[in-house]
Amino acid sequence: MAIPSETIEQIAAANDIVEVIGSYFPLKRAGANFKALCPFHQEKTPSFMVSPGRQTFHCFGCGAGGSVFRFVMEYEHVDFPAAVRKLAARAGINIVEERGAADEDRQYETRRKLLKLHAEAAEWFHENLTKREIGEPARKYLKQRGITAEIAKRWQLGYAPDEWDAFGGWARKQGYDQRDLLASGLLKTRDESDAQGRQTGYDRFRGRIMFPICNDVGEVIAFSGRLLKDEEGAAKYLNSPETQLFRKGNVLFGLHKSKRALIEANSAIVCEGQLDLISLFEAGMTNVVAPQGTAFTENHARILKRYVEEIVLCYDSDSAGQKAADKSLNPLLHGMADAAWYNALSSHFHLRIAEMPPGKDPDALIRGEGADAFRQRIINAREFFDYRIDQASKQTDLSSLKQRLDLATSLATTVSSIHDPMFRGQVEHKVATRLAIPVNEFKALVKTPAIASAPISPEQVEVVRGHDIAMISMLALRDERSRDFLLEQKWREVLEEMPGTDLLTRILEGEVLPNDPASLNAFMSKLPAEDERVISAWLIRKIPINAVEVMEGWWNGLRRSVFMRRLEVAKNRIKVPGLSPGEVLNLQKQILDLQEQLHEFWRPVGGSET
Repeated sequence: MAIPSETIEQIAAANDIVEVIGSYFPLKRAGANFKALCPFHQEKTPSFMVSPGRQTFHCFGCGAGGSVFRFVMEYEHVDFPAAVRKLAARAGINIVEERGAADEDRQYETRRKLLKLHAEAAEWFHENLTKREIGEPARKYLKQRGITAEIAKRWQLGYAPDEWDAFGGWARKQGYDQRDLLASGLLKTRDESDAQGRQTGYDRFRGRIMFPICNDVGEVIAFSGRLLKDEEGAAKYLNSPETQLFRKGNVLFGLHKSKRALIEANSAIVCEGQLDLISLFEAGMTNVVAPQGTAFTENHARILKRYVEEIVLCYDSDSAGQKAADKSLNPLLHGMADAAWYNALSSHFHLRIAEMPPGKDPDALIRGEGADAFRQRIINAREFFDYRIDQASKQTDLSSLKQRLDLATSLATTVSSIHDPMFRGQVEHKVATRLAIPVNEFKALVKTPAIASAPISPEQVEVVRGHDIAMISMLALRDERSRDFLLEQKWREVLEEMPGTDLLTRILEGEVLPNDPASLNAFMSKLPAEDERVISAWLIRKIPINAVEVMEGWWNGLRRSVFMRRLEVAKNRIKVPGLSPGEVLNLQKQILDLQEQLHEFWRPVGGSET
C-alpha cells in the first residue's frame, strides 16, 4: 500500500510545524524562527530551530532536522506511514492508500496477517498464564522471581501449554490456515505431510513462559519462551525463527517501553535476558534494552545511536556473560560513519562495564541487594578498556616483558576496532601507560582501520570541501531562477561522472517547487533521514543575492572538474602500448579538444549574502 504524493502534500500543508512541535514542548520566538532545547540530545543552550516560513526544523548541535513528518518520526520513534497517519488524523484528513504492485500487495497483506496473528497469540498466551488453571505452575515460578500479576500484565507475559497442538488447534479455530501459522514460526514443520500432501506442523513453544517481542512501536512481532524447569538437551530460552516481521539482529527487547528514558538519560543499560530487563525496568532503571537471542550487532549499535551516547554493558559474571560482553565490543567500538552524503564522521559510544558478582545476574542482584545497590553498580561501572586490561592482566605476568608484549598485541587487535582516530589515540595512550611500554611501540601494533561504512571517495571529499555540490544543490532547491538555469544544462551528463551528487540528482528529478513549504515537505518525506538533515541545514541559511551568477560559476567549476578527469583518462590511455595508429589519433584529438574546452572556463566567484 502507498500514500499518494498529493495526499502527503495536503497533510503537510494542513499541519503547521510550529504548532505540531509546540504541542510536544514549548518554543520561543527568535526573530523569524522559533527555538528550543533540542529533544534529540542533551544541551544547555537552545540550538534547535523551527522555521515557520520553510516549515522545517534543524538542530545546530546534533544535526537533526527535516520536515514535520521527520519530526514526528524521530520524536515518536515511528515509521513514515505511522507519522503520516498521525498528522492526517490531527488535521482531520482521510487517507485513501494506493495499491502497489502485486508483490508489494502480497507482502503488505502477509505482514498484516502476521501482525494480527501475533497480537492474538500474545493475548491467548497471556490468558493461559493469568486466567487458566494450566498456568498455575508458571504463575508460581514468576512469583518466585518477583514478577507480580501487575508486572505480568504490563509486559503481557504468557504461558504456552506443554502440548503438541494446543496453540495450533486454537489458532485454526480462529480461522488461521496452516501456511500462515508456519510462516509465523509459531508452528514448526513436521517431516511428514498430511494425506493431501500439505505441510503439517506442531507447536514450537511448549511448556514455556512466553515473552512477547515487540518492535519499537509496540507491535508484537515474535516471542521468546523460557522453560519452567531445565531439561537435558533443551534450550532454556527458545526464540521465534526469523520471519518477515522478525530479524533478531535488528530487534532490541524492551525498546518500545524504554526509548524515551534512553533519550533522557543519554545512556543505555544493556543486559542479556528478558527477566533481567523487566526486573531493572520495574525497579526504576527504565533506560534498559536487551539483544534478542543474538550477539550484539552493528544494527543494534545503529539503533541505539539514535538515542544515546553511552552504553553500560550489564552481563552475567559467568563465562557466557563475559563472552557476550566481548562479542558486543566490536560493533560498539567500530563507530558508525554518519551516512550524510557529504560527510564522513565516525562516532563511537562511551562504553562501560557493570561487573556482576559470580553466579549473579541483574535480576538476582536486585532481588537480593535492592534497586539502590544495583543502581550504584551502574554508577560505578568502569570504562571498558580499564576493565578489559584488568581482566587480561589477571592472567598475565606483567613483570615478564614477553607476556606484556603478547598482551599488548592482543589488546592492539581490540583497539584496531576503533574507527574514531581521536578516541583510538586516547585508548592507545591508556593501554601503553597501563602496560608500561612506549606509546609509539604500541601504536605500531595497532592496525588503523578503514572506514568501510563511509562510501565517500577522495574525489568526493575534495569536492565537498569546496562546497560546490552543496552550493549548487542548495540554490537548485531554494531559488527558482537558479534551478531553471541548471535544468537547461546537460546536467545528467555531468553528474553521472561526479561522486556525491545523488541528492542533487534527486532535487533536479523531483517535483519540488522552490519556496513552496508543502511541496518541499512532500519531497523531503521521500528522502533518507541523513539527506533530510542536510536539506534542513540548507533551508536555515541565507542565499546570495546574485544567486544565478553564483550558480553559473559553481556549475562551470563542476564541469571543469569533469573535463579535467576526462583529460587525465585520455592521457593515461594514450600511453598504453599496442594501440593502433587510428586509436592514437583519436586520443590525440580528444586530448586537444579537452584542453581547448578547459581554456574556456573561469573560476567561480561568490556573491554577497543577504
